[in-house]
This record gives sequence, structure tokens and C-alpha cells, in this order.
Amino acid sequence: MPAILRYLLRLGPTNPIAVRLVQNGSRRTKHMYIRSAYLAVLIVVLLWSLLIATSGGNLTYQKLAQAGAQSFIYIAYLQITLICILAPVFMGGAIAQEAGPKTWEVLLTTPLTAGQIVLGNLFGRLLFVLALLFCSLPLFALTQYFGGVPGSAIFASYFVAAGAALLVGAIAIGLAVSRTAGKRAFFAFYVSVVSYLGITIAIDLALRNAGRGMGPMGDGVTVMTSLNPFLALNALLNPTTYPRAPEGTYAGVTRWMLEMPVTTWVVGSTLISVLFMIASTITVRVGGLAMLGAGEDSVPLYRKLLRMTPGPAGEHRAPRSVWTNPIAWREAASRNSTPAKIAARWTFLSLGVLFGAGLIVLYHVGTFDHKTFRFAIAATMSVELIVIALVAINTSATAISKEREEGHLDLLLTTPITASAYIWGKLRGLVAYLLPLCAVPIGTLLLASSYVAVHGFGREGGVDVTTAAGPVPVVLPEAGLLAAFAIVPFMAACVMVGLQFSLGSKGTLGSTVKTVAVVGILGGVVGLCAYQSIASIAFIGPILGGMSPASFIFGSTYPDDAMAATTGGAGLASGRVLFGIGAVVGTALYALICYGLHSNMVRTFDMTVRKLAGTG
Repeated sequence: MPAILRYLLRLGPTNPIAVRLVQNGSRRTKHMYIRSAYLAVLIVVLLWSLLIATSGGNLTYQKLAQAGAQSFIYIAYLQITLICILAPVFMGGAIAQEAGPKTWEVLLTTPLTAGQIVLGNLFGRLLFVLALLFCSLPLFALTQYFGGVPGSAIFASYFVAAGAALLVGAIAIGLAVSRTAGKRAFFAFYVSVVSYLGITIAIDLALRNAGRGMGPMGDGVTVMTSLNPFLALNALLNPTTYPRAPEGTYAGVTRWMLEMPVTTWVVGSTLISVLFMIASTITVRVGGLAMLGAGEDSVPLYRKLLRMTPGPAGEHRAPRSVWTNPIAWREAASRNSTPAKIAARWTFLSLGVLFGAGLIVLYHVGTFDHKTFRFAIAATMSVELIVIALVAINTSATAISKEREEGHLDLLLTTPITASAYIWGKLRGLVAYLLPLCAVPIGTLLLASSYVAVHGFGREGGVDVTTAAGPVPVVLPEAGLLAAFAIVPFMAACVMVGLQFSLGSKGTLGSTVKTVAVVGILGGVVGLCAYQSIASIAFIGPILGGMSPASFIFGSTYPDDAMAATTGGAGLASGRVLFGIGAVVGTALYALICYGLHSNMVRTFDMTVRKLAGTG
């Protein structure tokens, strides 16, 4: 075999790291269940969509073609959603398993080159994600029997999804090679992916609502389209309602982004992935970014530049007073124990407050109209709450399992601390840590509602939206006061769910993934039901709407639409009262959930700890 061919094969198919990952992963029943569930969801959605679309009595070829095209759109969006959810889970193993310094010490003693180490990890883990894509190809091909679905659109949708999977994989491998954060980087990685998708979609919607997109109505492709796989897929599947710029309108990079957003996403994600792989190849054998630039003394470059001592031995700070419950104090204090954590926290707080105040200023001077202001407040709060919920999930899901892995739990159990005090301390400490973060969306809504309460300081055009039932405030004036009842107890419930899985899981990665799945499914179902109920069920709907953060945002920023079934032509008075009652009832409901989970954890604490003893 020629040497060049043998070298190329060692980079991919015959790479020992890739072979090991594929062989080990293929034997895991968890991966089999994930693949089976992935296909099952796509099959159910496809069949349900076809049955609904063809349920009429008169079935024509045109109706079949429309049903096939609509079903293809549904499963195309669903597929890329599942890929964006599952790709970080599959690639997260690279961060969790390869980030340990002992693993790298063994790996770097092998004769593998830097490129073989990086590409072996990438291809070995990415194969499972790509396998999910290829196994769904027969379902997409089935839609062509009905007509209305061109083959080019099917393959283009696969390229969009593959570009997203490749980019997520390259970033995960880059984090693993950097060796700067260890297993904790998995959560930051997951939050970054979700936040990026949400923020780019929100910016795209804001630009379209302001008429700054392409097309005659200004509601088409924007500069964000080529930066987000969902938006690129929307441009591919809905060229009429999401039009691109006519060919020849722009030049350079702008032409690629506005005239060819799908091609730009696929090519751009591939190029960025290649850059991540090149950077990882350069740093993999020098100890990652943590030791890049370190000399023979093995002192990292950033410590040299900042004139810091070689290690933690020379660092000192004054002792602090401990709370009555030491577990609660430790949880709250340890989350802000490093300069990076403190900087990240204050950055989130300061940027959130400034951004919220900026939205009100833009509305006051007339840059934003009522519609744009409502959307901006709702989108800002939604993104902030998603980030805070993910932080709550990660901190709680790793609170106990991390102590088990590090052996700290065995030491804590030798102290007089009871199981009830231990779990209550975890909850109290984590909620205390999350309160400043929750203050950002609450403060944003409080600023907006206070601005409306004072009638916008005489804003030209007022702060009321004209509807058939009369003038309606652009944001409910009391929403800022009610936000704490809707948000903080919900975050406390998320923390308790995370602690439940953290207690019963062997490792941090497994508890985090389980908690994200359970909270995501339950929160999505409850939020969707409340969102539908508030607008369609009279009197009971506003109560249910105030109990979920998602529907609470909807009811606070779009009260005329949210409570139309309740108020009718009688105004919002009754609906606002019921909405406030729902927020208070939701607080009591989440408190009962926390109490029930706490009681269950205390009852099974000893048995669970003994069962998992020594498995960290």
C-alpha cells in the first residue's frame, strides 16, 4: 500500500482512536436506544403529518403533493432540531473523557501524530451523529412518492444538518484539546450552543419585524440567516415567505450571506471547523491552551503575563463567616470562587441591565414601535431565562455527583450533618447563587412595566396599543412585581430536579444529560399547554398562564392577545387579576414540588448513597 494512502487512512477509517470509539460506542445499549428513539420520533411525525394532511374525502394528486411537501418540511426541521440536541451529547464525551490530564499523558506517549489524535477523536465521535442522518434518508426519500419534494432540497437539508454537526464536533474537540476546564466545559459548551441558536433567531426576527430583511416587504433573509442552521433551512424550504436578495444585488461577503445563505452556512461551518481542527492540532502536544507558552518551569503563560505566583500555594484571601447551614454557604460561595466565575457573573448582570435599559431608551425616542418593543422584551427575557435555567440545571445536577466523584461526599457523611440539612443546604445555596442571575430578566421586566406605569414620561404616541376592546398597555404595569413569583420558584424546582438526578447518578455527565432532558420535556409541555390555555380558555386560562415562565412572558408582553378569550370586550381588568393569582398559585405549586422531592430524597438518601458508594 502506498505510504501516502496509508497515512490518509490513519487519519480517518483506520485511525486507532476512531476505531476504539466506534467499537466501544457500538456496544452501548444507550446509543442503540438513542438511535431507535430518533428514528421513532421521525416516523411518528411523518405518518401523523401525512394522515392529517390527507384526511379529507377528496384526495387528488395535487393534495398528495402538498401533503408530501409539508411533511418533508416538518421532519426536516425536526431532524435538525434533534441533531442540535443530540450532537452536543455525543460530542460531550470528548470533553468529559479526554479532558483529564492523565488520559492525555497516556495518549501523548503513543506514536500517533497530532493530526491523527485530533481527527481520530472527531471522526470517531462524529460518526454516531452522521449515522443518525443517514439512517433517516429512507424516510425523506419516501416523501418523493407523493411529489412536491425535489431531490435537491432533500440533499441540501442534509448538508445543512451535517454542517451543524461538524461545527459542533469541531468545537467540542477544540475544548477537549485545550484542557482548560475539564468536565465543567461540557455544560458551558451546551449552553453556548443553545444560546447562540436562540440569540441569532431572535435577532433575525427583530430585523424582519423592523422591515430590514430581503424581499419587497422586508421580511426575508437577513445577515443572521447564513449564521444559523435553522434560518438557513428556512431559506431553503420557504423561498416565497422567506425570500433571498435577487442575484447581482450585492457583492463580496454580503452577496454570499444575502443571496446564497444555504451555501454560505454549509461552506462557512466547514471552514470554521477546519480552523478549529488546525488550532487543536497545533496545541494538542504542547499541553493545550492551559500550557501554551509555558517554559521549562511549566508555569502557564497567563500567570507569567499577570505576574501571578506559580500555583495556588501563594494565593490567599481573608477568611469569611459561614452561614448557619455550612452546606448552603459552601454552595453559594464556591460558585464565585475564581476570577473567571466572578467576571462571568458580573458581565451577565451588567450587560443584561444595560441591554434592558437600552430597549426602553430606544422605545422612548421612537426607534422602536409598540410591536418591536414587545418582541424585544419577550425575546430578551426568553433567552435570559433559558440561560439561567441551564445554569440551574448544571449546578444542581453536578452538586452531589461531583462530590461523589471527588470523594468529598464520604467525608461529609462522617460529620453530624443530617440528610435533610444536606439537601436543604444544597437547595438554599444554589438558589442564593441564582438570585442575582434571576434579577436580570426580572429587572428588565420591572423597568419596562415601571416605564409603562408612569405613562412613558409623556412619550409621543403613548404606551398603549389600540385594539378592538380599547387601549391596552404595551406591557402590563404589574408584570415586574409578579415576575419574581413566576421565575424564582420555577428555578428552585429545576434545582430540586437536578439534585434528584445528581443523587442517583454515578457521574456528572449522566446526571446533567438526564436533568436537561427531563426539565426540557416537562417544561416544554407545561409551557406549551399554558401558552395555549391562556389564549383559548376563559378565566382558567390566565391562571394557568401565570404559572409558567414562558406563558407569563407572553401574557405580560401581549396581554391583548393572551387574554382575549377571558376579557372579550370588557377590558383587561379581570384577566389581569386572574393572571396575578396564577403567578401566586404557581409559586405554591413549585414549593410543593420542591418539598415533595426533598422528602423523597431524604427518605432514600442512605440507601442511594450506600448503593453508589465507591462508583465515582
